[in-house]
Amino acid sequence: MNRPDNPPGEGGQLAFELGHTPSHAEADFMVGEGNRLAYAHIMAFPNWPGPLTLIAGPAKSGKSHLARIWADRAGAETPETEALEELSRAGGAAPLVIEDVDRRGYEEAALFHLLNQSMRDRRPLLMTAREPVANWPFATDDLKSRARLAAFLSVSTSDDIHLSQMFVKLFGDRQVAVDPKIIAYLVARMERSPEEAVLLAGLMDRLALERGTAITRSIAAEALAQRGAAHDDSQLELDLKRADLEGKTDE
Repeated sequence: MNRPDNPPGEGGQLAFELGHTPSHAEADFMVGEGNRLAYAHIMAFPNWPGPLTLIAGPAKSGKSHLARIWADRAGAETPETEALEELSRAGGAAPLVIEDVDRRGYEEAALFHLLNQSMRDRRPLLMTAREPVANWPFATDDLKSRARLAAFLSVSTSDDIHLSQMFVKLFGDRQVAVDPKIIAYLVARMERSPEEAVLLAGLMDRLALERGTAITRSIAAEALAQRGAAHDDSQLELDLKRADLEGKTDE
């Protein structure tokens, strides 16, 4: 399908959004220093010391991939946000995955009851979140006190090797071959976060499609420049808001 919001550049062509599905297969998970302990914990199931596990880390750091691996191994279900209270009342020991605990608007009492039921009945429950428990947006300490009983594992993607492996997987998911020298060029110059790697891979793929070429170093440089400009705009907006707030405080 043509993308009308992405007009062709000079001498270019419209990019076709071919679509791709990121692989969450166990064999495609990349183990590095930033996720080795979390991966080992997932692989150790069912020999967990307790029923609750929390994996926390930034966006695109592999939390959902680990959760999918565990769900496949454990036969776990991922319930809808509104189903937690019913699940806690029904009881049972069927494994569950609760994704994005700090972002999906779970009802606090229902999540509290489910954690209690999990601990009481030894029901394996894997949670994922971007923030540690202390920063979760819940009003009372009861839920947080239960969540702190979970085995806590953090994941990150920051070292050069892991970021390089991440680019290989991202481009592989898109069925795009990229010269390793271009990946090294990106890793040396990018903002060091997994979310930025995802955005850069998508942007370079689109730029290459628009130009009808392979992903080259010049396309990588252009993508880095565009992302740098986007970061500068975001920082400028934050600075203006901060200056406005300071001005109102001084009045």
